[in-house]
Amino acid sequence: QVQLVESGGGLVQAGGSLRLSCVASGIIFNEYIMGWYRQTPGLQRELVAEVASDGFANYADAVKGRSTISRDNAKNTVLLQMNSLKPEDTAVYFCRAEKPGVENHWGQGTQVTVFS
Repeated sequence: QVQLVESGGGLVQAGGSLRLSCVASGIIFNEYIMGWYRQTPGLQRELVAEVASDGFANYADAVKGRSTISRDNAKNTVLLQMNSLKPEDTAVYFCRAEKPGVENHWGQGTQVTVFS
């Protein structure tokens, strides 16, 4: 059974930082692209950042320069460090494990709320 368990969300003042963590089980971790997505009510889920097994990362323009995604293949963990947070970063953040063209899995989400 595949599980992606997110943690690290919370309430933070604008300009602050948060680190989100996702621990995966039930998959061969280094076969998957790991990503963070976010969703606000009424809007589509959107990519925040993703990282391939070799460490190559891709970021949404909205977070580029303020966020860093990293993975530890030995610990089946992907992290998202977010700095200089803005109220518009408020969303539910989801972890995703993707094997392109084959399958993908989602975590349950963790709420991030940024207040000014």
